Amino acid sequence: MSKWKFFDQGRTIGTTSAEGGLILSDEELDGNARITLKRGKGYISVSLIIYGWIDHTRFFTTDSDAQREYRAMKPFVVGVLNLINRDEVRDLKNWEAISDFVRRFP
Repeated sequence: MSKWKFFDQGRTIGTTSAEGGLILSDEELDGNARITLKRGKGYISVSLIIYGWIDHTRFFTTDSDAQREYRAMKPFVVGVLNLINRDEVRDLKNWEAISDFVRRFP
């Protein structure tokens, strides 16, 4: 797997999301996952999508907490994707890895 790159070449940064939050950072990993840091009224959120599997959003009250967790989630997503993208792995194992991720990052 390669590295995280700006989604849409960074054109989404500084724009407003569908939910009304200001997009502060927006990255994608090989067309398999996307992670977005947004600031809304009274919250900061980190949204993660693993395409075809999950859409998971977390909410924070401080920029520093949200940014720390944004950075921490990215390597874990790579691990989940490495498992999902292996042909011999069954769906149950994939869902277990996703469940572990959600427990680690509620």
